[in-house]
Amino acid sequence: MQTYKLTALLLFLMFFSSCQEKEIEVLADQDFNKNWLFIKDSIPNAEAITIDDSNWRKVNVPHDWAIEGPFSDKNNARNGGLPIDGIAWYRKHFTVDAKNKNKQISIEFDGVMDNSKVYINGNFVGERHYGYSGFEYDLTPFIKFGENNVIAVQLAPEILSERWYPGAGIYRKVRLKLNEPIHIPQWGTYITTPKVASNKAVVSVETKLKNTLNTTENIVLETTILDINNTTVAVSSNKIELAKASEQKEVQKITVPNPILWDIGKPNLYTAVSRVIKDNKTIDEYTTEFGIRTIEFKKEGFYLNGKAVELNGVCMHHDLGPLGAAVNYRATERQMQIMQQMGANALRTSHNPPSTEMLQVCDRLGIVVIDEAFDEWKEAKVPNGYHKYFDKWAEKDLRDMIKRDRNHPSVIMWSIGNEILEQGKKDGWKIAKMLNDICHNEDNTRPTTAGFNYYPASFKNKLAYQIDVVGVNYKPAYYAEIREQNPDMIFYGSETSSQTSTRGYYEFPLKERVSKETNQVSSYDVNIGPSWTYPPEVEFEAQKQNPHSLGEFIWTGFDYLGEPTPYGGRDNSTNGYWNDDWPSHASYFAPVDLVGFPKDRFYLYQSQWTTEPMVHVLPHWNWEGKEGQNIPVYSYTNCDEVELFVNGKSYGKKIKGKDTTTIFAEYNGFKGGTIDSKYRLSWNVPYQPGSLKVVGYKNGKPVATKEIKTAGKPYKIKLIADRTTINASGEDLSFITVRVEDKDGNLCPKANHLINFKVSGNGNLEAVGNGNSASLESFQANYITSFYGKSLAILKATENPGEITLTATADNLTSATITIKTK
Repeated sequence: MQTYKLTALLLFLMFFSSCQEKEIEVLADQDFNKNWLFIKDSIPNAEAITIDDSNWRKVNVPHDWAIEGPFSDKNNARNGGLPIDGIAWYRKHFTVDAKNKNKQISIEFDGVMDNSKVYINGNFVGERHYGYSGFEYDLTPFIKFGENNVIAVQLAPEILSERWYPGAGIYRKVRLKLNEPIHIPQWGTYITTPKVASNKAVVSVETKLKNTLNTTENIVLETTILDINNTTVAVSSNKIELAKASEQKEVQKITVPNPILWDIGKPNLYTAVSRVIKDNKTIDEYTTEFGIRTIEFKKEGFYLNGKAVELNGVCMHHDLGPLGAAVNYRATERQMQIMQQMGANALRTSHNPPSTEMLQVCDRLGIVVIDEAFDEWKEAKVPNGYHKYFDKWAEKDLRDMIKRDRNHPSVIMWSIGNEILEQGKKDGWKIAKMLNDICHNEDNTRPTTAGFNYYPASFKNKLAYQIDVVGVNYKPAYYAEIREQNPDMIFYGSETSSQTSTRGYYEFPLKERVSKETNQVSSYDVNIGPSWTYPPEVEFEAQKQNPHSLGEFIWTGFDYLGEPTPYGGRDNSTNGYWNDDWPSHASYFAPVDLVGFPKDRFYLYQSQWTTEPMVHVLPHWNWEGKEGQNIPVYSYTNCDEVELFVNGKSYGKKIKGKDTTTIFAEYNGFKGGTIDSKYRLSWNVPYQPGSLKVVGYKNGKPVATKEIKTAGKPYKIKLIADRTTINASGEDLSFITVRVEDKDGNLCPKANHLINFKVSGNGNLEAVGNGNSASLESFQANYITSFYGKSLAILKATENPGEITLTATADNLTSATITIKTK
C-alpha cells in the first residue's frame, strides 16, 4: 500500500470495486491535480461510479492529450496538425473524511478544453463550452462522506473551434475545496486602490461572504494587508450579521502608509489575507495578491502612476510550444522573461482569457496586460467557433473572466473581442455596447478595448465608439487619419507587423515573396507573406509620427502551434483545412521561435525597445562555395553608429537614422514596393571565411560588440541550462539549450544532427523541440534533429530532491552531460 504526502497529511489510498483495488485519496483542501485516469474514447456512461476504469491511463493534470501527437495531414494544420478532436474522459477516485460532512465541497477547474461535462458519482453537475473559462461546481449534495467518490469529466473538443492550436484536455489546474458553511466563495474579493499618494493609499477591499446555513450568523471579517516582506502594514476588522442562506458583500477601506507602487519592471505586490472569524475562531481564510498603482488613459497616451508609458507590447497565444497547452508556471515565466529581454513591457492575451499563471507571472515581472475575451461573437470565422455558444454563454464567460482577473495589477484593459466580423454589420455596435456595459458593471476601474481590422467599417458601423480605447490591427497608414477624424479618440496598434521568418535560415539574393521550396522564410526579414503584413520599421515609423498612439502589440511574441502562415491556405473544398503546404504546422510570425530561441528580428525590436547598449549582426558566416561573392550583412543597434569588420578589416561606419537600408514593404494602405529603413544598417561584403564583427558607438566611444566566426567541422554537443537548480515540486522545469559546435566552441549554423537524450535521477525528459515549423518530429520523443545548429530539451523535476542528469549523444559528435540539482 502506497502513501502520499499532501499539506502535511498522510493520504491513505484504498478503494475496492469490481473485485480490484483502486487508489483513493483522503484529500486536504487544495491540490486535486494528481492521479487522474484518462481515456480517449466515447465510452457510454463513463460517469458511472461502478464502471471499470482499471485499464485507463494514469495522468496528472494539467494535461494536453493532443500534444502527444502524432502530427498528421489528416488533422487540420490550422490547429497544428495534431489530434485535438474527439471524445475523451477523465476520472478521479477520492474520499472526503466523514468528519467533514458539515462542510461545503466544491471543485474548481481553471480551464478544460473543451465542451466539458462534469459528473460526481454519476450525477451531472454542470457543463461549459468555452475551454478558456474557469468554473466551479458545488458537489456537496452528491458527496458520500467517508466513502469512495468519483469525479468524471467528459470532453468533446472539435476541429476548427479556433484559428490556432487550442490543445485538448484538462489543461489547467484543478482544486477541491472544503469550505465551512460560512466562507468566502470563488473570486470572493475585489480590491481597488481609489486613492494613491506618496504618503498613503486607500485600499478598498470588497469581500463576498456566503452563509449556507438556515440561521442568521454573527461573524467578524478581518482583513490584514501584508507587504512584499510579509510584514503587516494595515488591518481592518468588521462585525457582520449574515442573513440565513444568503450572500452579501462587505466593503472595507484600509489605509496603507507610504505605499510602494506596482510599476513596469518594479512589481511590488501586497497581499490581503481575509479571515472569517466566528466565536473567536478563524473558520475561513482567503488570500489575494494585489498591487497599489494608478492607471490613466488620455488621448495623449497611457499613464501609469502618473508617468507616460509607451506600450511595447506583444500578442501571445496560450500554448507553450513543445509542452502544448498544458499550463506550467515556469514555462510561462520563461516566455515572458524572454519578452522582457527583448524590451516588451506589455502583453495582449490573444484571443481569449489567459491562464491564471500568466497573470501571476505578469504581476510578478511588472508587465501590463490587455485581458481579452473573444475571437468570435455571433458571426463565424471557423465552423466550430464560439459563435455556436455566444448567445447563451457570452455574458457569463465575460463576467467570470473579469471577476477572476480584476485583482491583478498587471491588467490595464478589458478587450471584448478581436477582428470580430460584426465590424461589417450595421447593427454590430449593439453587441459591442452590450459587452462594454458588462465590463463596466463588473469593474469600473479599467477601460474597455477591442482589436479592429476593418477600416473604416468599424468606425462607420459605430463599433469603435462603443468602447473606451480603440485597438487598430495592421493599419499604420491610417493612424493620422483616425486622429484627424476623431481628435479625442484614444487608440493604439493592437496588432502590428506580422512579419514572418525562420531562425537561422537566410536566402539571397533577397526576394520579395516567400519561396515554397523549403517551407522556411528568410531571417533577413524582407520577405512579405500575406497581404496584411509589413516589416517592423513600418510600425516604428508610424508610432514615431503619431505619438498620440499608446503604442503597439506585435503579432506575435513567440511562434505558436497552428495557423502556419505564410504556408498553408484555406481550401474551401475541405471546410477550411490549411494542409496544402504540409508539413508546416506552426506559425512563423514571431521574433522568437517555438522553443524560445531568438530570431534576428528579436534584436531589431530590442534595438528600439531597450536602452542598454546593444548591437547585433546577421547572417551567420559559413558560406562555403560563395567565396568572393557579396553577402548582405545587416546590423541592428540602439547605438549612434556601427562599424563592421571582416577579419579585422574595417568596412566603414554607418550612422543609425542617416544611413538607410532598402527593404521590400507592400501592405494594406501602402503599395510602394520598397522603403528605406532608418532602423537597419547594412553592407554588401565579399565573403571570406573568418570573423564578422560589429562595434557599436555612442558619443564616439565603443560600447557594444558582437562577433560571429566561421565554424569548422561539427565536433561536439554543448548543453546549456537556463537554471541549474530547480524545485523538487513535480512541476518545475529546466530548459536545456543543445548546441552543435566546432572544436573551438563556435556554433555550427548549418548542423542538422540527430541528437539522442538519456535522463537519469530525480527528473524526466518532459519535451524536446527545435523551432522548425515544418518538422514532424514528436515533442515527446527522446531525440530531436538540430535545426540550424540548435535544439531544446526540457527536464521536469520529480518531488524527490536530488539531481537530474541529461546526456546528449549524436553520431560523429562528442557527447555532453549536464546535471541539474533539485531541492
